[in-house]
Amino acid sequence: MILANVFCLLFFLGTGADPAVSAKSNHCLDAAKACNLNDNCKKLRSSYISICNREISPAERCNRRKCHKALRQFFDRVPSEYTYRMLFCSCQDQACAERRRQTILPSCSYEDKEKPNCLDLRGVCRTDHLCRSRLADFHANCRASYQTLTSCPADNYQACLGSYAGMIGFDMTPNYVDSSPTGIVVSPWCSCRGSGNMEEECEKFLRDFTENPCLRNAIQAFGNGTDVNLSPKSPSFQATQAPRVEKTPSLPDDLSDSTSLGTSVITTCTSVQEQGLKANNSKELSMCFTELTTNIIPGSNKVIRPNSGPCRATPSAALTTVSFLMLKLAL
Repeated sequence: MILANVFCLLFFLGTGADPAVSAKSNHCLDAAKACNLNDNCKKLRSSYISICNREISPAERCNRRKCHKALRQFFDRVPSEYTYRMLFCSCQDQACAERRRQTILPSCSYEDKEKPNCLDLRGVCRTDHLCRSRLADFHANCRASYQTLTSCPADNYQACLGSYAGMIGFDMTPNYVDSSPTGIVVSPWCSCRGSGNMEEECEKFLRDFTENPCLRNAIQAFGNGTDVNLSPKSPSFQATQAPRVEKTPSLPDDLSDSTSLGTSVITTCTSVQEQGLKANNSKELSMCFTELTTNIIPGSNKVIRPNSGPCRATPSAALTTVSFLMLKLAL
């Protein structure tokens, strides 16, 4: 019994997790397990782990160039449903956060003996057309916007996350700076020491990673599962719509548009009368009762109105005639 308790204690100490929440809180571990269940994800993940962990010599811990290439293949060829879960998983403890930080094997792909100047590192990146393109995408899609709900351009979390992941495997590879489960801070492996009169520009460039509300919100939202409705694939535009017009029933082949006009209007207006609606001065009912007087000549497609033609009688003319006859009778 004592041996079993000691074993249980050692197991949880080894994982660095609370026994009560260990199985539920380590989403990064769950993400790694999910990757192993997919053949392509498992194959490419095993490949970059093997390459990035292969020591070349005591002075050279790994071949960074090959490690970067293997990482690019993993993030480019494996669906984001696996890679994003490993890279942006949410954590409640330090053990989980450290697993998240170790996703890209930072000892080979990220860290170095000394941190270069960030502007120098940016200059190296810009000499490679693909790295330059990925960095430009990151600045475009993760640019902090204070006019949107999420602080991301067009509220597009997915575009920012994709641009961040796209830089992994290049000289500008970013990563989590520590294993804090709550404070998410990412950065390239660089600093602004020795920037001289370019220090302000260097600090601004570095803050695009370390103090970027769009990137931070995107990572947190993905980990919490709250990014579903706030990350459209493309910006949505609201176009001005034309007034809605009721469609008339499709016409038989032997009827023309003029015939259908009279019948459809009569049907519509008859339904108004059948409901017992009182006539008022509204535009709709005025049009309705006016068009009710439209007749169709049998056997013809012509539409006529009772007050049309040479023999039309207006209400004012009829009133004048009746007044004249009454006056004549009185005399």
